[in-house]
This record gives sequence, structure tokens and C-alpha cells, in this order.
Amino acid sequence: MAALLVSSDGASGSAFAFAPAPTQLAGVALVGLAAGVPAGLRPARRAARMDVLRAIATE
Repeated sequence: MAALLVSSDGASGSAFAFAPAPTQLAGVALVGLAAGVPAGLRPARRAARMDVLRAIATE
């Protein structure tokens, strides 16, 4: 992420600042949460119901 904040192309020495609006950052974070939480619920529920000794025996 830090590399995106200030980047140089090397040839001309010019640099540009990457400064997205705070609302865009919040929107991207919310989309990530909206996708990540439901995607993680099913495996988490399955792992919570699994017998520990059975899980160890299968590995």
C-alpha cells in the first residue's frame, strides 16, 4: 500500500500522489466486509461443529 502512495517512474523522475477520497476507501472496506463475512461463516460453522479428535485423525 505504501508503494501506491508515492510512486516514481524512474525515467523522468516525476512522482504522483495516490490519494483516494475517504468515502471511496470506506466503500471498498464495506464491500470487502460484505463479501468476506458471509464467505467465512460457512467454514467457521463447519469447523465449530466438527469433533476435534476426528479432525486431527484425518490429517
